[in-house]
Amino acid sequence: MSGILTPAEGSFWADEVLMTNNATIALLLGLSVVALLTRFLTMFMAPRLMSKIIHSEKVRSTAVKNSDKALGNAAAAGIALYLVKILISMMDDVDSGIMIPDFAVELIPNVLQFIFAVSIVLWAFRLVPLVQDVVELLDNDDELDGTEKTLISAVESMLRFAIAALGSVFVADALGFDLTSLIAGLGISGLALALAAKDTISNLFGATTVLLDRPFKIGDWVIVDSVEGEVAEISLRTTLIRTAADTIVTVPNANLVNTPVENFGKRRWRRWQTALHLDLNSDPAKVADFCAQVLESISESPVTVKTESSWCQVSTLTATSLDVSVNLYWDVAGGAPERKAKEELVLGIMQLAKDNGLSFFDPRMVQAS
Repeated sequence: MSGILTPAEGSFWADEVLMTNNATIALLLGLSVVALLTRFLTMFMAPRLMSKIIHSEKVRSTAVKNSDKALGNAAAAGIALYLVKILISMMDDVDSGIMIPDFAVELIPNVLQFIFAVSIVLWAFRLVPLVQDVVELLDNDDELDGTEKTLISAVESMLRFAIAALGSVFVADALGFDLTSLIAGLGISGLALALAAKDTISNLFGATTVLLDRPFKIGDWVIVDSVEGEVAEISLRTTLIRTAADTIVTVPNANLVNTPVENFGKRRWRRWQTALHLDLNSDPAKVADFCAQVLESISESPVTVKTESSWCQVSTLTATSLDVSVNLYWDVAGGAPERKAKEELVLGIMQLAKDNGLSFFDPRMVQAS
């Protein structure tokens, strides 16, 4: 090895080729081999190590399998950069036979630093889904609710923003930009940038307001202005709402600050009111029994709440029918359970009317007469 580092004059290692010598070429080739071995070793070991740490299969496939190449490239570039700097520092030794052209002394470290910075940024982006794995690990019921999904979406958005900002600084430094001058320039042109990015800044403040005030969470059914649907995603810039037609509407977060939001997901109960139109010839005693039985059926339902505020009473007498008003409250989690409860109640009311010998008003009978 000492023969390569300090080749004797006239030896094979001292022969000059393309502004360098065979010794330097051999060292650079060896350095490349070490970098490639580091890359393959990292790509082989990292997924296996992270697979033991990450619990979620979905996150594992996204964060691990898609990030091994970026991490391998970063490790290879980092090792190569370290070794190249050692070789460059050895050029100052009097007895050193290392010959690296002046342009390469500047170019090679910058290229390796650029590859390292870009690879680290890409790897960091691929690891953002780990937020979901952390939340699932801390979750006790093994099922993510709307609040937890909102937290995941918000944290992932903030991490992506932070990675992009820091990554830009690292990449700019790798490209040789003077960060001090760059920051000073940003200070001078800050007003212009703020004016140009006022919508983006407004959206960021809107996202902060949504996350702090929590007017809704992922999974809630909301009405925002003229948009109605389920909140699908909350990011730093926009909120995505999936409509009943399965389309996605993108709402800028800035609009959410000054726009009323009607959130059906925050309902403590679901009220249902209807009117039963009985035949005018109905027996009053049977109607009273019927109303009492309907109210009892409402009270006995496992999904009924606020039974003291529920009623089933004769409300009015019209020229064509005897109207019975029904009011009740259900504690159900969604539209499907509500429709099921409504179906059971309506069928039960029909059966009670039949058992009491009551019939509902039929407008066809009026037309026939």
